[in-house]
Amino acid sequence: MIELRIGGVPEHFNLPWRLAIEAGLFEKENIFLRWIDHAGGTGSMTKALREKELDLAICLTEGIVADIVAGNGAKIVKIYVKSPLTWGLYVKNHSLFRKIADLENKRIGISRLGSGSHLMAYVKARDLGWDTEKMQFVALKNLEGIRAGIAQNQADWFMWEKVMTQPYVDSGELRLIDTCVTPWSCFVLVVRNDILQKCLPCIQKIAQIINNYVQDFKQRPHIIELLAERYQIDLEDTAHWLHQTHWATDNFVSPEMIQQVQQTLLELKIIQQIKPYEQIVQVLD
Repeated sequence: MIELRIGGVPEHFNLPWRLAIEAGLFEKENIFLRWIDHAGGTGSMTKALREKELDLAICLTEGIVADIVAGNGAKIVKIYVKSPLTWGLYVKNHSLFRKIADLENKRIGISRLGSGSHLMAYVKARDLGWDTEKMQFVALKNLEGIRAGIAQNQADWFMWEKVMTQPYVDSGELRLIDTCVTPWSCFVLVVRNDILQKCLPCIQKIAQIINNYVQDFKQRPHIIELLAERYQIDLEDTAHWLHQTHWATDNFVSPEMIQQVQQTLLELKIIQQIKPYEQIVQVLD
């Protein structure tokens, strides 16, 4: 039995992994896959990969590409969620900020540097024509920490995945100002290079299992109710999100997408160079 540790955010996108592990699908192939929640997001997972606390991770595409270019000894092996991610831009409900222009040069709450909440704020600012060098970031660990920071005036606004944040809008805690959709597939499966060298066939098997599992995930009985219950999301919001979300059922990683992500990060001065596709992606097939 090979034991491997996989990290991911404790959010609805990763339910297929959780259910596949609970069903023993990996153990049937002599793989003990231990799931580790990372509420701190991609920034937390890139750090854990570097420090060999994780073997695999489900990371936001832009976050892991930036960290691999910066020296993280890992590679993307497949797209996990091929649809884009919809981010919301939020302020506290009673904030005086009413429109997107009000947020320019205001303090942005993020989970940590290198996270999606950090990098996508740059992308949104660029799209709005803001001076990205004037952006101010406040690292607050995770969504819970960011919400507390917003309530205590440590930060003025933040970005987070829209469906997971909707309950706090519904409760009257937060107000949605705008949205931002990533211009690429949102989640990828990442593996440390030393793990790829030691057990590539095992990684290929893991990819095959999850590819097979997500093929009919949307058609599973009561899946909308299960998602809504597990992640405390409104049923209607869950159904809408599930309709829009598409999981990859193969291991193809588009070179054009990797180039687009790197070009965007380079323009925003988040990375200093563009690396060859082969240094970022490990082809499994």
